[in-house]
Amino acid sequence: MTLMTPTGLVASGATEQAAAATGAASVAWLLVALPLAGAALLLLGGRALDKVGPLVATALSWGSFVVGALIVLQMMGRDPEARAQHLALYDWIPAGAFNLKAGLQIDQLSMVFVLLITFVGSLIHVYSLGYMEHDPAKRRFFAYLNLFVAAMLLLVLADSYLLLFVGWEGVGLASYLLIGFWNYNPAYATAANKAFIVNRVGDIGMLLAIFTMFATIGRVDFVGVNEAVGSMSQGALLAIGLFLLLAACGKSAQFPLQSWLGDAMAGPTPVSALIHAATMVTAGVYLIVRSGAIFDASPDARLAVTIVGAITLLYGAIVGCAKDDMKKALAASTMSQIGYMMLAAGLGPVGYAFAIFHLLTHGFFKAGMFLGAGSVMHGMNDQVDMRRFGGLSAVMKITWVTFGLGYLAIIGFPFLSGYWSKDKIIESAFIGEGWRPWVFGGVAMLGAGITAFYMSRMFFMIFQGKRRWLEEFNGKPVHPHESPATMTIPMMVLAVGSALLGLALGPTGIITDWLEPVVGGHGEEHPVLPVPVITGGTLLVVALGAGLAYLRYWRDEVPVTPPVGSVATRAARKDLYQDDINEAVFARPGLHLTRSLVYFDSKGIDGAAGGLAAMVGGSSSRLKKVQNGFVRTYALTMLLGVVAILGAVWVVQ
Repeated sequence: MTLMTPTGLVASGATEQAAAATGAASVAWLLVALPLAGAALLLLGGRALDKVGPLVATALSWGSFVVGALIVLQMMGRDPEARAQHLALYDWIPAGAFNLKAGLQIDQLSMVFVLLITFVGSLIHVYSLGYMEHDPAKRRFFAYLNLFVAAMLLLVLADSYLLLFVGWEGVGLASYLLIGFWNYNPAYATAANKAFIVNRVGDIGMLLAIFTMFATIGRVDFVGVNEAVGSMSQGALLAIGLFLLLAACGKSAQFPLQSWLGDAMAGPTPVSALIHAATMVTAGVYLIVRSGAIFDASPDARLAVTIVGAITLLYGAIVGCAKDDMKKALAASTMSQIGYMMLAAGLGPVGYAFAIFHLLTHGFFKAGMFLGAGSVMHGMNDQVDMRRFGGLSAVMKITWVTFGLGYLAIIGFPFLSGYWSKDKIIESAFIGEGWRPWVFGGVAMLGAGITAFYMSRMFFMIFQGKRRWLEEFNGKPVHPHESPATMTIPMMVLAVGSALLGLALGPTGIITDWLEPVVGGHGEEHPVLPVPVITGGTLLVVALGAGLAYLRYWRDEVPVTPPVGSVATRAARKDLYQDDINEAVFARPGLHLTRSLVYFDSKGIDGAAGGLAAMVGGSSSRLKKVQNGFVRTYALTMLLGVVAILGAVWVVQ
């Protein structure tokens, strides 16, 4: 069933009240409660839980997955138009005529995210059992992982923008705690602060969007907002859309709020996998798709989403070409792939489902590659410099194969997951009229070629070619070895998803049919170029990118010391000077403004107050001399007073 707004536009999120939750959906609150209880238990339980706590956290995360799977199975037994359900929890903000209830929106869109978050998140929990085995603070680490999962689940299940904001802030808090988990290292603490501050800029956008909704229609729940879209002015819709886009840019590290993502690699590698694959950076894509009714009614706001996605997918790809730190190269890759999703979401109904499809496949192959990077670090004494690797395929075969499947999936190798999801976005980008399909389609296709180059560069530098290992690193001899089963089994599972998930969901039409009642159908629109031409062109640029990387980073010897490189290379190594721009445009002027205000406060406000106090104090010190305790002084004062009075009387007469 295609749901329509009062203006006739497809509404993202039901514009009709969903049926009350029954069956498995009636306990959907357990999805959030289980990991949240795990976080509370591990944080408050003390050292007695040091050994068993990580296992408890992992079990509770899997428990959420089981609940989510049961709900999805129940939904599959219903007709598509009857699958959405609503679970009312309690009256949250009763204020006269305004009464906002807390509830959970259980529909096809939210449950796709639930399964991704809980399944991939639980695999990361299992992986962390081996990765963090010897860390003395692992109980606290697993508590934060549970908190992260719980906050993200609340975000995607919330039935209103205000409740979504609670999960939104919870995700921000958990990311801050995990990125700065090893905060005894000042650089790691700084990275956590940077992520937290940049995300607060995006949060201002979310708050302004909520304020504008309330001021305009008096409601902030999804159903109420979607129903009121037709009665809202274009100005209000544009403002709300742009505010929501600002919020999404912060959480999903999109231009111009992307500077925090590379530094977020300071946290333990499982954190990087969780942030990049299943939780934080996907929140912005969810927000845009969930708010589709607003963007469909405001073409300008939707165009802004598309432009931001196009810029970011190229920005991340260019930066990824120059990074030698494998985790930062993967971070740039995430930025670029989320850019693809944002571009698709900006295309409206023709792209919503494909944005979510690529988000799902990306969750598997990106998590697999991040965990593979952690496996490489485990076997190489925590090294991250790809120029010091090479030839690891011979000694880390499981990591090589699993990482390799993720690499092939992300570049769009035929019939692997990325081929079915990313190529659909590229096809959709070529739909439209005028200049847009040529610009956005061209950008999407160019991004595919650059992706193939920098991901092939990474794979070849790590696993192929000659060995470039140091004999010793971090005070220990370097002898690469495969990781334990607790780490390799999750990598194998994710590798299977990287290979087969796209094939299972894409050509079968399962994912588009599943999401259609919520995001609408993509209609009968056709690209400006024949689909075989688009597919062939994409495969050609992918082959060119991978071939160039082969010539430079496998066939030729990779220098251990990075060459100076061109101006473009140096700029890409410094993230295209994003930090320098932020420093010059925001940080320095803000610092000078703050210093000016402090000077004005100290010299102006405090100076005036201090001057008045000094005047009063000086006057009192002079007046007190009159009260000196000598009778002759008082007699003289009385005489002067009498003389003054007599003089005044004489003058008056």
